[in-house]
Amino acid sequence: MTANVDDLSLLERRRIEAMVLVPVIRAMQARFGEVEVNEVVAEAIRGIAAEQGGRGPTVETTDELAIAFGRGGPIQDGSLTIEVTPAAPNQFGFDVKHCRFVDMYAELGASDLGFLLSCNRDAASFAAMAPDLSFERTQTRMQGATHCDFRFRQ
Repeated sequence: MTANVDDLSLLERRRIEAMVLVPVIRAMQARFGEVEVNEVVAEAIRGIAAEQGGRGPTVETTDELAIAFGRGGPIQDGSLTIEVTPAAPNQFGFDVKHCRFVDMYAELGASDLGFLLSCNRDAASFAAMAPDLSFERTQTRMQGATHCDFRFRQ
């Protein structure tokens, strides 16, 4: 029986990716410089995220987005613990209070690369998945904040 990557949780997929990418990124940083390598990696990761975000059905309203977040993914599998922010017309938001991705990158000794490899994907992915909605996040747990603040508007 062949394993399907779609059968893995997002956290499991990111762990496998990190186990391969982190040593490669570290080697490239040592050879070519951290800033330059991180810029190239960030651009490549955003490109992958946009392509992946555009694969599924698009979301056109904040109500549809709220429903989509309730189906599967890192919230349902427990990788993210969230608090939904108070509802407002044409807005949807939540705060991530606990993030197992932060824990996973720390376990791998790659806390400094967690934002680059995971959080960096979000804006590009949401732009492809929900092109008519705006996304804003001003802070992340990966970068040391108490919570991530995801906000979407029509």
